Amino acid sequence: LCNIEYGATTSHKAIGQRVAKQMNRQTISAQAIGGAVGKNPIGIIVPCHRVIGKNGMLVGFSGGIEFKDFLLQNELFSSALPLY
Repeated sequence: LCNIEYGATTSHKAIGQRVAKQMNRQTISAQAIGGAVGKNPIGIIVPCHRVIGKNGMLVGFSGGIEFKDFLLQNELFSSALPLY
């Protein structure tokens, strides 16, 4: 989760594929990744809000989908601003 860049998103499936490759396994299910992400006790510091469904939908977030949407929109807006 810490490797997901600010303003970017990824899916549970994509994380499962990366983790499986690192562990020399064929696959790790998206459900297993979702379960692990859901146990993250420090969601703002470890950016679990950047994990979305494979179809691009906002899914599961302990703070609520509205707050997840707020966090993602805030990142997208602030990353589009020029740095001076």
